[in-house]
Parts: sequence; structure tokens; C-alpha cells
Amino acid sequence: MKLNIIKQRGLWWTISAVAIIASIAAMTISFVQLNAPVRPGLDFVGGTRLQLTLDCGVEGQCQEPINGGDVREVLAEQGLEGSTLQIVEKQTLAIRTKELKSEQRTQLQEALDRKIGRFDPKTIQIDTVGPTIGRELFASGLLALIVAFFGIAVYLSFRFKFDYAVLAIVALFHDVLIVMGLFAILGLTLNVEADSLFLVALLTVTGFSVNDTVVIYDRIRELLKERGETDSINTIVDNAVNQTLTRSINTSLTTTLPLIAIFLFGGETLKYFALALIVGFISGAYSSIFIASTMLAWWRGRQEKSDFSKKSFSSPDEPMPEIQPSDEA
Repeated sequence: MKLNIIKQRGLWWTISAVAIIASIAAMTISFVQLNAPVRPGLDFVGGTRLQLTLDCGVEGQCQEPINGGDVREVLAEQGLEGSTLQIVEKQTLAIRTKELKSEQRTQLQEALDRKIGRFDPKTIQIDTVGPTIGRELFASGLLALIVAFFGIAVYLSFRFKFDYAVLAIVALFHDVLIVMGLFAILGLTLNVEADSLFLVALLTVTGFSVNDTVVIYDRIRELLKERGETDSINTIVDNAVNQTLTRSINTSLTTTLPLIAIFLFGGETLKYFALALIVGFISGAYSSIFIASTMLAWWRGRQEKSDFSKKSFSSPDEPMPEIQPSDEA
């Protein structure tokens, strides 16, 4: 099967444009409501996270899952209405809230014991992050992402040409925006928070995506050397993509399948980290095949037309070719 990507590039660009517009819209709504493009986690804004598990040694206590409504009532009584609540595996309670002092945490735990049931003291986990540390983590993660993009641009400029690098960066922005857009939607609908692992996922996605793009660009460069004088840039790009398509699909599958297993069975800590990687890897494979390559063909096609026009009008004073008289009477 030969895939004709150039002929249908309008379709690929439309799909990407819709996804990007939806992502930007979701991030805009999130920014209006939460002052951040995605719902920030405890790592970035600071606060306290409590995780408590019911003591199933108490008879009859673990027969029913924890009632989220009852927990919300307790939080409201403690003045913590804006807290994020998550019930894990029916008997474990995770609460993310503003920074609490030791006395406030004790009061909250005692109120939950009275309302919900006795919690096992051995399973209680308390994490506290100050807002200053949260801002530093965010700034460091953002700087790492910027440095990664800059390094990729420099590398591709030396490895190929500057226009290759620019179009590859466009494809990377495409992938990052789609992952951020998904998490903006999840943050607005399911209260999913972006923590430091989310930034790690974005950095990993950029590395995976540019690797796939480099493979296709390398093949395009080889075909340009071999057939550049006989084949058009559209034909060369189509051939390059089809020759590397099997490798791209196999690489994406072999990396995505373990991530799906982690998403399904890896627990709450890694669940959304794996989801970010799954979406990013799929988006990266798509952008490498259908966006970066087709945009390169479009850009080089424009350059060829521009060069042809310049050559056509570069020597206006050249004499017109002499017309030979016809032998016919």
C-alpha cells in the first residue's frame, strides 16, 4: 500500500488545525478559570496533600466505598471547600488543599474519622510544598522545555538546513499543544492536575517526535541527492514517507503498547503521566508523517517556483531566438 500524503495534505492540515484550535480554546478557558493553561498540581502552586486509607481491620468498615459527598461536607466544615478530592480504589482518600498547619491537619483527620470511619495510621501520607518551591519547579521545567526546543533547532539546522529545523519545530509545537489541550480539558472536567511528571512527559514527547521527523527528513535528503533533477519535491517526499512508514508505525506501536499497560495497571501516580506520553507519541508520529513532511514539500515547492520565476526574468536583454523560414511554399 502506497500512501499519497501530498495529494491529501489539505485533509491532514485541517485535522491538525481543528485539534490545535480546540486545544487553545480549552487552555484559554482554563486560564480564565484557574489562572493557568492547565490545572496546576501541588508541585507548582504549593499546598498540602493528604492520602488516607480506611482501616479494613474494623468490622464492616470497608464493605462500602467512601462517599465523596460526606468528605465534601467535612471539607466545607473545615473551610476547605475549594480542595481537590479523589477516591482511589474505593477505600483510599486523596485530598489536595491549601497549605495546612499541623493543628489544621489534625483537626481535618479527626473530623474525617468521625464522619467516614477510622483510617489506618500506617497508611497516612502527608506532603507539603511551599508556593516558592512550586514556582521554582515551574520555572525550571519551562526553562528545560525552551532549552530543548532551542537545542533541537540548532541540531537540525546543522544536520539539514534551517528551513528543515523551522518546520520540525512547528511540528513539535503541534504535539505539545495537543497534549496540553487534552490536559486542559481533563483539568476542567475531571479535575486532573498537571504536576512535575507532566513536564517530564512533554520533554519526552519532543524527543520522540523529533526522532521520527529526523528519520523522514534524512530519507528526503538522500532521495533529493539521487533523484532531485528528475523527480519533483512532492514525489520525493511521498516516496520518502512511504519508505519510512513501516518503521514509524512499528516504533510508535512498540513504545505505545507498554504505556497503555502502565495507564491501565500502573496506579494513580503514573496513570496520567502515561496518558500524556500516549497522546504525545501518537501525535508525534502523526505530525512527523503528515505535517512536517508535507509542509517541507509545500515550502520547497514555493522556493522552486520562485527560483524559476527569477530565472525567467533575470536576462530581459537576451536576443529572441531566430525564427527559421519554413520550407513550405
